[in-house]
Parts: sequence; structure tokens; C-alpha cells
Amino acid sequence: MNQALSENHESRFENERQLLAAIFETSPECIKIVAPDGRLVQMNPSGLRMVEAENGAQVEGASVLDLIAPEFRDAWQANHQRVCNGERLMWTFDIIGCGGTRRRMETHAVPIRLADGKTGQLAITRDVTARREDELKAARLAAIVASSDDAIVGKTLEGIITSWNAGAEKIFGYSPEEIVGQPITRIIPPELQFEEENILARIRSGQHIDHFETVRLAKDGRRIDISVTISPMRDNSGNLIGASKVGRDITERKHAERLQQLLIGELNHRVKNTLATVQSIANQTVHRAKSPSDFAASFGGRLQSLARTHNLLTQSTWQGAELSAIIRNQLPFCGSEDERISSSGPLVMLNAQAALHLSLVLHELATNAIKYGALSDPRGTLSIRWMVRTDAQRKLILQWEERGGPKVTVPQSRGFGTTLIEKSLEAHGGVTSIRYEAEGVTCEITLPLPESESSGSGSYFRPLFEGPQAVQGLASSSQNSTIEGKRILVVDDEPLIAMDIVASLEDAGCEVVGPATTLQKALSLVESEDIDAALLDANLAGDPVDTLAGVLVGRKIPFAFVSGYGREGLPEAYQQMALIKKPFQRQRLIDVVQEMVNGDNVVVPFRKAT
Repeated sequence: MNQALSENHESRFENERQLLAAIFETSPECIKIVAPDGRLVQMNPSGLRMVEAENGAQVEGASVLDLIAPEFRDAWQANHQRVCNGERLMWTFDIIGCGGTRRRMETHAVPIRLADGKTGQLAITRDVTARREDELKAARLAAIVASSDDAIVGKTLEGIITSWNAGAEKIFGYSPEEIVGQPITRIIPPELQFEEENILARIRSGQHIDHFETVRLAKDGRRIDISVTISPMRDNSGNLIGASKVGRDITERKHAERLQQLLIGELNHRVKNTLATVQSIANQTVHRAKSPSDFAASFGGRLQSLARTHNLLTQSTWQGAELSAIIRNQLPFCGSEDERISSSGPLVMLNAQAALHLSLVLHELATNAIKYGALSDPRGTLSIRWMVRTDAQRKLILQWEERGGPKVTVPQSRGFGTTLIEKSLEAHGGVTSIRYEAEGVTCEITLPLPESESSGSGSYFRPLFEGPQAVQGLASSSQNSTIEGKRILVVDDEPLIAMDIVASLEDAGCEVVGPATTLQKALSLVESEDIDAALLDANLAGDPVDTLAGVLVGRKIPFAFVSGYGREGLPEAYQQMALIKKPFQRQRLIDVVQEMVNGDNVVVPFRKAT
């Protein structure tokens, strides 16, 4: 019986030995035995592959420290001694294989009694290089997410927020404690909720969404322009589990784009308005010129006056100009160099539009003085004095006084210069009186001023319109129909352009109502006059004409715009109306008026589809 037990013991021992040998040979981990002095006693095939050894003879019997990266050797040696002293340990270190490849290893070591009776180390070691790189990558990504100024948000396929970085907190104002677990729709405006449904549908289909620009809501209710990139998130098995969103605040960029577009629109409008003014000066000058040379001289002088004022305004980025600078700019001689000319008055700033118009007025007065008045005689004098009255309303009072020139006689007919002076001042609510006295001409100009210098807006102010309605455009009509006798309201704050429009209409036989240079005057004319149609500038010294357009619609009076703006600069509710672009062609203007006053043209407002 003892013999049978012994045979069973030997058989079980042999089975266990074979099992251990099989594990040693086939394990994907490195299994090694290390002597107390650090020599490698034995290493399995997987370990040999890890250290890039061709066979066991290449490394067995050598010091394991030869395979350990230098900076890890002291720690490895210390841990090896602890294991040989009976401890069980786990630690990580780097090896450099026989072929020079560096790997991160994780070892689990226990003490083992060797054949010589000494205690060595039995270790199972795995290559964790890939895991280490993944950990480093995850750590780097975590650092990027934590420090990014962009909002980086994770969410489920149901749209529930699962992660929220510091950038998201900075942009939207919610802390992670407040927002994680909440639906992403919490930061989406009500009218844009449909976007999230579309986004989730695309994410479920595995799509990636790049640089989607939209608007989101901050905690304080602010609307934020944002650019979003959205990517599907998958688990290790490739299953779709959610989405990551990277949102960048582009509010400042959008503001800059809108400002750039506004400036481009302003430049376009300013250039067109200037060309229209030049066109009007040419048209009005040629009608009154006695000869081609007379036209060239008159037109050239007015054009140079306009150019000098543009230069002056450019120095202040079109914010305005100071009155004394305007006077010096328009007189043929500098007051400090010509003793015949004197000027005095307080500092007065005029907005850009008023500066342009007053410059033309002063040019006409100066031209007349040089050709026929006091400055045509060496003994003549010119005195320009101005003051500001602040009784009921701030007003500029400017007096132009000529003395010592040729004998003055009252003109038998009104010239273009006189008309230009009156209309230019009238555009700003100003008045002028010219007295032709025996001793010389005296012109007194009264011009309303804003209550404060900062409240005056230049003539090139582009309004931002809002309105829920749009109106139908004009139906075409027979071009053979007459507009003779039709009463047309003209509304434009540029007197020269208004004069040109009036001349065009009167040449076609129309009766002109106005022209109105202010919104108040235009509304008054609509209330008091019979009007067949109206031609409107898009804004009057910065005042939008929405109210006037609405009144015309209510009275079923057809109207069209005459503007240097494109349709985007028209009141939003009326952007489909006929538009005559400045500088305009006379025939285009007459054609549009014909379309308005002939046929069954009814202006019908309708709401935009929502």
C-alpha cells in the first residue's frame, strides 16, 4: 500500500511539473527566476522575446541589471533585495532590450527557494508600454481639456451632459455641479432646439460635424456666437456611447465681421452718395452754364470744394469738422495772409453732413464775392463772424458781410448758387437771408445745432432696421403711360441730390411735393398733401424711414427708395420695394415713377413666414 501511495505521489508531482513547464513555456508574460546576486537563472520564451534575446544562453547567467534602464537600476536592486528577504512586491520599470528597444514593464515578484537553498526572486512581468502610452495620452488630453479656453463637453446619445470642462464654465457660466446630468438643450435657445435633434441623429449614424456655427445661451441669458465641432464617442468594443463637443466662442469674431460688413456698406454708401452729389452738381451746373468754359469753371470749383471738405473730414475719420477750419478751407485766401478777410467766433464742431453742406454754401458765397463782390476789388473787405445762441435751442448764427466792393444790385433771377445755399441749409432745418445793400452783400445763416457736441450724428449713419413685415414689389406697367401732372413726394436729406430728382421729375411734367429733408417734414406733407407716389431716401441724417414707409402703406401710396445702400440697408419690412440706386439714371427714375402711378399697383404688407 505504501508503494501505491508513493507511485500516486510521484505521478501527481510529475503532472504538476509538466503543468508548470507548460505554463512557463506558453505564458504570454515574461516568467523569470533571479538569483540573490541579481543573475538571471532562467527566463521563458515570452521573456526572451521581450528582451530581444535569441536564446536563453544570451542572457541567462548575466546580471538582470544589464537589461534595466539606468535610471531604474537602483530602485530595481532595492526591490529585489526586499523580495529575497521574503516580501511580495509589484513595481514598474523600464528595460532596454538587446536590440535597443525600450519598454515599460510591470512585475509581480515573490520569494522562491533555489536549488542551492538560497532565496531568490520569481517574477511574472508584463509589457505595459502600450498601456503606459495610453495613460500618458489620456493625461495629456485631460490636461488639454482642463486648460482649454474652448468649451469641451461630453454627452450621451440622449443629449444628457456627462462632462463639462473649465472652458465651458467660463463661456456659459455654469459650474460642472450645476450642469452635469442636465440636458444639453439647457444652453440652446428655444428657436434652435431643432438643431440638437439633427445633431443627435447625425451622431447616431456615426457622422462627424465640423465647425458648425450657431448661437447658444449663457447662464445669465446672453446669446453667444459659437463654432461647434462634434465627434462620436465609442467604447473599446467600438459601440457608440455618446458625443464630444468642442465649442469656441466666436462672438468677438462675429462682431468684427458685422462691423466690417457695416463699414464696407458705409463706404459703399458714402462713395455712391458722393457720386450722386457730383452728378447732381454737374446736372444743375450745366443747365445754368452760359458756355462750356463757364460750365468747366463752375463745375470744377464746386468739385474742388467738395474734395477739400472730404480731405478735412478724413482727418477726423468722418466724425465732423470744426467751423473755423471749414471757413479757412473754402476761402481762396487765408485770413492770416490777406488783411481784407477777417473771421472770428467760438469753437463749433459740425457733423460730417452739415460740414459738407456748409462748405458748399461758403464756396458759393466766396465765388460770388471774388467774381462780383467785395473780393473783386482790392479795397473790398470780407468779415465772417459767428456765435452760438442757447436760448430755446442751440443755434449757430453766422454772418457773412462784404464791404467796399463794387456797387451792389439785386439779381434779376435766381442762380443755382442761391438755390444751393437755401436748399443745403434747409436740409438741416436752417435758414438764410441775403441782403443786397448798397455798401455790400450781407448773408446771415441760422443753423440748428445738437444739444451737445457728441449727440450729432453724421450723414453717413447706417440704420439697423427691424420689422416683422415685407411688402410686395411694384408690378410693371406700360412705359407709354404719362406721368404728367402726377404729384410725387421727394424725401432726401442731400439737397443737391434732391434738386436733381426734382429737376428730373419736373422735366417729365410731374408736380413735386417737397422736397422734404427731414422725417418730420415728410410726415407733415403726407398728412396735408395729395400724393400719387413717393421717392424716399433710406434714412434721413441717420433717422430710419420705417415710420414714413408705414404711413404710406396705410394710405396705399406707392413708393420706391432712392439710396446708395443695397437692399440690406433698406428697412427690413420693405426690402422688396423698388430701389433706384445712387447715382441714378434719369430714365430709371422716370420708369419707376411710371410703374408706381400707372396700373393697379396696391401696396399690400404681408408677414414673413415663420
